[in-house]
Amino acid sequence: MSTDIRIRKGLDLKLVGDAENTISVVSRSQVYSVKPYDFHKVTPKLLLKEGVEVKAGEALFYAKEDQEVKFVSPVSGKIVEIKRGEKRVILEIRIQADVQDTFLEHGSKNPKDMAAEQVKAYLLGSGCWPFIKQRPYDVIANSNDTPKAIFISGFSSAPLSADVEVALRDRIVSFQAGIDALSKLTSGKIHLSLNQKANSILNGIIGVEIHQVSGPHPAGNVGVQISKVDPINIGERVWVIAPQDVAIIGDLFLTGRFDATRVIALTGSEVLKPQYYAVKIGAQMKEIVSGKLASENVRIISGDVLTGTKVGLDGNLGFYGNTVTVIPEGNYYRMFGWLPFSGLNKHSVQRTALSWLTPGKKYTADTNMNGEERAFVVTGEMEKLMPLDIFPMQLLKACMANDIEKMENLGIYEVAPEDFALIDYASTSKIEAQTIIREALDLMINEVG
Repeated sequence: MSTDIRIRKGLDLKLVGDAENTISVVSRSQVYSVKPYDFHKVTPKLLLKEGVEVKAGEALFYAKEDQEVKFVSPVSGKIVEIKRGEKRVILEIRIQADVQDTFLEHGSKNPKDMAAEQVKAYLLGSGCWPFIKQRPYDVIANSNDTPKAIFISGFSSAPLSADVEVALRDRIVSFQAGIDALSKLTSGKIHLSLNQKANSILNGIIGVEIHQVSGPHPAGNVGVQISKVDPINIGERVWVIAPQDVAIIGDLFLTGRFDATRVIALTGSEVLKPQYYAVKIGAQMKEIVSGKLASENVRIISGDVLTGTKVGLDGNLGFYGNTVTVIPEGNYYRMFGWLPFSGLNKHSVQRTALSWLTPGKKYTADTNMNGEERAFVVTGEMEKLMPLDIFPMQLLKACMANDIEKMENLGIYEVAPEDFALIDYASTSKIEAQTIIREALDLMINEVG
């Protein structure tokens, strides 16, 4: 049985650089990195030291807040460096990879024959638990909780993001095994949202309630889907997980190994041949983009252009990353750029350029902000892009004022930073809405829990 979700508010940002539907393999990196920064609100406690040999899937550290949650090595090799920052905070664990991985064997399991606690213990011990995140707060799920439902968004509507259909076309068996395991962790339903425009390869998955979603971005955001299907009330927990991570969990049960391989889309106008690549989590960015870029004056983003993180050639693919986007740096000024319609090849939500005359045109986006932060003015522009049933401007103001009671009343429990990505892009005030929401969620964790 499937139900339809139709999203009317939002914006599809059409950019040059879509990936071709071919998958190649990236050369194995010499060094892989695991960064605690990828796991928000996690305080790492090291289990191993520099110089120690590790197997793929062997625990490197655990979370101080939830000691059952382990974080493991994506490859086998030798820990060559543990980078620390101020107050000896762990910034990065670097692993010099073996030529071929040696795996820590957990033993294959059939989740259908296991109790809920056995499945949970297996996921915690293997390093797969960090794939499961919770709403509210958009952090790794508490292993002591039982969610009222689990949500999986089977497509991404963000610009130039990886197509789930391509990434999972050879992993349906693994995906089904992952669903079988996750079904043990909730007394409620597993909700799988698919793109109504496509005949999805996931339509035949058993044990889920399928929702056919249509509409502009952020229709693919799992938070939007939750709000339409089973909204979160105070005190409730919903778990979310990405489709490729479901398949990694499925592979764990089928093979007994933590295989950190995922398919990523290398996209953007500055990529010579945008396409898909199979890589390991934590791979060096220089191995992913080497020889594939059209110029040197570029911004490499781990993620999509709206929510991703800037990285350099010496950076690495993040733990949750399935897209690498490369666009031009915006380190230039436009003559008379303040004049309306001065940018003939610029996209504008507010019609300060002529893009509204060619709605189907694809644009080459760069990182130029085209201005600085300005006064927060009531214009109604945020409401046009926000499909959630909230008042985005009022919520942002309450977050900036650290007014917890107003934040609760205005829907802070329903949102994650990615839900405000379009506001970051389109707002004439140039505010960092995602940063404001993230800091507000952290405040709620500390004060409310």
